[in-house]
Amino acid sequence: MQHPTQPLSRHPLRRTRPGRAAGLLAAAAVAVTALTACQPIQPLPATPVREDSTGVPIGEATIREGGDLVMALSAEPDRLDPTTSSSLYTRYVMQTMCQKLYDIDAEGELVPQLATALPEISEDGLTVTIPVRTDAVFADGVPFDADAVRATLERHLTLEGSTRKSELGPIADIRAVSPDRVQISYEKPFAPLAAALADRAGMMLSPRAIEEKGAEFGNSPVCVGPFKFVDRVPQTSITVERDPLFYDADSVHLDTITYRIITDANIRAANLRSGDVQVADTISPQDVDALLKEDGVGVLQVGSLGYQGLTVNVGNTDGVGEPPGTIDTPIAQEKAIRMALSMSIDREALVNTVFNSWFEPACSPISPASPYASELSEACPPFDPEGAKKMLQDAGVETPYPIRMQVTNTPDTLRYGQALQAAVADGGFDLTVVPVEYSTLLDVQSRGDFEALQLGWSGRIDPHGNMFNFLSTGGGNNYSGYGNPEVDRLLTSAAQINDVGERAAIYGQAVELVQQDNPLIYLYRQRNLTAYSTDIAGVETFADGVVHLSNAAFIETEN
Repeated sequence: MQHPTQPLSRHPLRRTRPGRAAGLLAAAAVAVTALTACQPIQPLPATPVREDSTGVPIGEATIREGGDLVMALSAEPDRLDPTTSSSLYTRYVMQTMCQKLYDIDAEGELVPQLATALPEISEDGLTVTIPVRTDAVFADGVPFDADAVRATLERHLTLEGSTRKSELGPIADIRAVSPDRVQISYEKPFAPLAAALADRAGMMLSPRAIEEKGAEFGNSPVCVGPFKFVDRVPQTSITVERDPLFYDADSVHLDTITYRIITDANIRAANLRSGDVQVADTISPQDVDALLKEDGVGVLQVGSLGYQGLTVNVGNTDGVGEPPGTIDTPIAQEKAIRMALSMSIDREALVNTVFNSWFEPACSPISPASPYASELSEACPPFDPEGAKKMLQDAGVETPYPIRMQVTNTPDTLRYGQALQAAVADGGFDLTVVPVEYSTLLDVQSRGDFEALQLGWSGRIDPHGNMFNFLSTGGGNNYSGYGNPEVDRLLTSAAQINDVGERAAIYGQAVELVQQDNPLIYLYRQRNLTAYSTDIAGVETFADGVVHLSNAAFIETEN
């Protein structure tokens, strides 16, 4: 049974029994208040238009060279290994240590970093040549060259547990044709390569460190970057220091950066106000309006290329990346039940109520701001709890249908989880919310040890990075264990085409199929909110969610 979709950005979501929905959300607010010590939430108007602020330039300010900048991280990074990492917070830390072949700028455009120009692509699309710098040195003194690029990319392709392999496409061969040119041969054309190399797949690793450390590289990573690794105290902090071997050392002003793990948003904001930290990520929508009014504090904000979603385990029996297995539960077996769950969610009302209108509803892995967005990718399943209950009845399951959803144990996520719990009850579901530490939840989703869980993805500029790994059979981030040959075909064919319009149309078709199967139910899109003290400058954050501190500096301010 299929239900029509409607464009999320063109029409308001349909609602039935608004009084009942508001009552459920209000009840959820009371429950979350008891759980998180937050104030009761109330329904708010539709999401207002927000203006992006992606950086605080140094400009003409007087720099105070040196010093230790402390950034409060909202969750602990996983292993500091670009080949295997799956955490946004690892990207924060690695950004200062491990430069990439490419990066993105404030406008979301690709720019060379360790490469010197965008890739050169043969007429048949099967040969990609990347020119690279000749003046860079790894933190261990090993020169950076094309052969180092080859060694890194081959590690991404061959290391057991790599989550980069499927990001790089069907590579047939990699060779250094000269010290400053690496050539990648493909079995079939692969359009998303440059975008992939603007993230962890493009972070270059010291060949000596790869050989000496092997799978333990992440314990003490060695890359090319403004800073180099010093130490890590588990669940407490990670410290990096200025690398004197960096090719652009004059642009580096800080002595050290300490990433301090502070999971509670209220404590992060308090530490920022007290001056104990100078930068704090993932500011809570409960705090941001007050921080915007405070002297001595600034807030960067930018829309996200990513999403927050509810992943349903439909076949992850042997761990992520393995062929789908059989899970003998109604929600895993019957897509009608998952469709009913999606139809029970009033996405717009939830984000406006729980997040004070700072976030936006989402029904797709493709941001409406993306050039790859289309009418199909922006379409949203209708909010129809009565129709959801009818689907459950037709599926022959008892109601309320129980679901156990694991979530991170942060106040904002718990607020949302409790509100979702109350809201889907009207559609015939009994949702149990189970709080789990963030790093533990990453392991849980990889093992497939869940029925449903709520996590997100920070987003990539090319839809391939938001979709293929998560939705293709055996993908490196396919935590749901989903497999659909037609989705596989569409995602593979889209990656072989350079034309943006053609690719957008194909991705829209894939989204339409995924919305029928619902292995991953898209919920909302965050706004990346980063706060900083006004005695620093040079901090940036872009739509991929990463906070950039490489060129940050303390500056003189007027008292």
